[in-house]
Amino acid sequence: MEITNYITTDFKAIDSQDSISAVNDFFAESNFSHFPVLENGIFIGNLSAEDTATFDEDKKVIDFKYTLEHFFTRADAIWLEVLTVFAKNHANLIPVLNNENNYVGYYEIEDILTFFHQTTFLKEQGSIIKVRKGLVDYSMSQITQIVESNNAKLLGLFISDSDTDTVEVTLKITTGAINEIIQTFRRYNYEITSEHHEDDYINNLKERSDYLDRYLNM
Repeated sequence: MEITNYITTDFKAIDSQDSISAVNDFFAESNFSHFPVLENGIFIGNLSAEDTATFDEDKKVIDFKYTLEHFFTRADAIWLEVLTVFAKNHANLIPVLNNENNYVGYYEIEDILTFFHQTTFLKEQGSIIKVRKGLVDYSMSQITQIVESNNAKLLGLFISDSDTDTVEVTLKITTGAINEIIQTFRRYNYEITSEHHEDDYINNLKERSDYLDRYLNM
């Protein structure tokens, strides 16, 4: 299914000449965090429900043009780009513009999450592994090679955390030789940040620790 199937026009965009009173009524009924504003049919930004609640209801939207937030996505954007716009702007609605900058509708976060849940990354059965390595040392191609060299298939991966020195990559693989994959990552100096019952290295350490505890308590 194409993500563009989720573009909706159930509610028409706010007009810059609409009253703040009417807009507040709309936000109260819809529970959107933001909504696009058009001026003479041209997208000029997003009005925030939180901001609008503080405005003088006798005035018009155009009187508060300076408060509009200017995020949007393109009609040809992939789902991950759309999800990134949602995350960066703390919004539950994002307007969609085509390549000629014409407003074509909007995405709602619930619909995009529904689409995400239908992707192979989430829908297919598999195992999740998190690995961490130096920011300048890690390689997506190397990660893929490690997985495939152990007769597994990579269903997807993404950077789940990072700082100035390191990056954490979350990957989902088809169920296979998890222990062998984990040990291969360690041989390439990747730290395993997820826990796995199949991890012989951790299991051996635990067994040695338990043995030492029993010995010291004799």
